[in-house]
Amino acid sequence: MIVNKTTSNSKAHPTPEQTPYQIMGGEDTVRRLANRFYDIMETAPQAAELYAIHPLPLDSIRQKFFEFLSGWLGGPALFEQKYGHPRLRARHLPFTVNEQLRDQWMFCMNQALDEVVENRMLREGIRQSIGQLASHMINC
Repeated sequence: MIVNKTTSNSKAHPTPEQTPYQIMGGEDTVRRLANRFYDIMETAPQAAELYAIHPLPLDSIRQKFFEFLSGWLGGPALFEQKYGHPRLRARHLPFTVNEQLRDQWMFCMNQALDEVVENRMLREGIRQSIGQLASHMINC
């Protein structure tokens, strides 16, 4: 039997028909990513300053982050359905977001990505894209 390597490998690459959301494993994996991000933020000394500026408990923000990631990764646009366009920069303007907080945020996200997203190429693509988004949030 001859296996078409192009076809078998194409399932690992995002396309309009196969989004990162689907490649990751859908809702369950995206929810795990969002929750793991906040688990790390709650416990890692490297993210103490970032954790300190979040309202407690984190239940509602975990849910909002999952909803955002769902749409951002090509799944259901749950955040937009509830709250409208994310307008992330505008939503973060009331908060001081500096390079140090961005780095703490990325520390948590990088660790969560490493633990949750199995596909290395997809993980690195998400890391790069979300890193650019995190840098865009810097407002001081």
